[in-house]
This record gives sequence, structure tokens and C-alpha cells, in this order.
Amino acid sequence: MNPSLAMLPKQKGKRILVVDDEPRMIGFIRMNLELEDHLVIEAHSGLDALDAIRTQLPDLVLLDVMMPELDGFETLRMLREFSDIPVIMLTAKGEENDKVQGLELGADDYITKPFGPRELSSRIKAIFRRLEKPSTEEAILAIDDRLSVDFNRREVIVAGERIKLRPTEYRLLYHLIRNAGWTVPHDQLLQKVWGYEYRDEAHYVRLYVNYLRDKIEADPANPQYIITERGVGYRFADFRK
Repeated sequence: MNPSLAMLPKQKGKRILVVDDEPRMIGFIRMNLELEDHLVIEAHSGLDALDAIRTQLPDLVLLDVMMPELDGFETLRMLREFSDIPVIMLTAKGEENDKVQGLELGADDYITKPFGPRELSSRIKAIFRRLEKPSTEEAILAIDDRLSVDFNRREVIVAGERIKLRPTEYRLLYHLIRNAGWTVPHDQLLQKVWGYEYRDEAHYVRLYVNYLRDKIEADPANPQYIITERGVGYRFADFRK
């Protein structure tokens, strides 16, 4: 090995793409991320961001909503056509409709401007916690003749067809199945799947339950696996009877 290469500090953090048309915002984010040993990649437009994701393979994207030409929502829509990379939306708007729109397009989280370094760090750490695979004793668990779950691959098998889950969908399904037959309250799901700091974000659970139902239920409007207990939470049907 080249001695000069051996002396270089090893990158401890992640490769994070920051997409914003405001240089001062990128500078603020870069300074704080580099303090935590992350490698920051910059993009100043949606098209530049799409190119950077393909060529530089970041681990996470911080994506501003309000950009000229190609806004964050349209960038995210195009991104999700070829990548499942985690995305945190950056928005100056606190309106729930904007937050929900981002989540429905495939964002993993959002931060409302202005935000501080601690909130930014907390949200990023929460994303990477969700990417970790919960351990389970059973690699493939048969729910019934139609549905089984491959925990190693983060896939569900529906009528013989494998369907890949996004990390957050997988963690939510994992915790529901672990408690099959029992109602899991909204706040408990939020803490287990997203983290303690998300305990008041009930709409996250609703959206991701809908995503799961679309993938595993024969009729998502009349679910047989993930049952809503109104005002309390959700219950996965007891398949171990």
C-alpha cells in the first residue's frame, strides 16, 4: 500500500448530496455535516442532482423544494423512477399538504426551514437507523398460502411474486408482524420505526400503512392483514392461531 494513502483519515460518515439553489444554505449545511465527518456533494438544481445521484452514488439526499425550473417535488418524482436512495425534503413551508405531497412521492422525511444543526443531525441519524435491518430468528416467515415475508431480502412474496420493500416499509411491517394479534399504538410505531423524535408525526404511520397495504393486500380498501384500530393504532392479523 502507498504509505501516503495509509496516512489519510478514513471517512467515518456518509456521502450526502445537498441540493439547493441558495449557496448560503448549502454552506451552512456543509459546515455542520462535515463536523460529523460526512462527505458533502453539492448540486444547485434538480437536473444536477439527478446526474450526481447516478454518477457519485451518495448515501442520502437533502433536497430543497423551492427551486427554479425543476422543483424538489418533480426532481423527487424523477429520482424515484430509478433509485430508492433516502431523501429528506427541505422546505420553507410548514403546511401539512406540502409535507404529505413529498412523502407520497417517496420522500423519507422532511425538515422545515429554518432548522438548526441538532435537528438536521437528528433527522439524518434517524434515516440511517431505519436502514439497519432488524434481526429476526426466521429468515422466511409464511403468513398464509398467499403471503410470506423474506426478512433477509426485505421482500414480501405475494402469490409467488417477490415484492421489494423500502427500508421504512420493511421496519413497519417487521414491528407489526412481531406483535401479530395485538394492537400497536401510533406513538409506539413512530418510536420503533422512525425514532422518539417523531412521536407526534402520526401521518407518517398512515401513509406507510397505505404503502404496505398496496403491496400486500388483495384489496387494500378492505385489508385482511393490517387492520386499523380507529383512534388507537394498527394490528396485524394473528396468523399463528
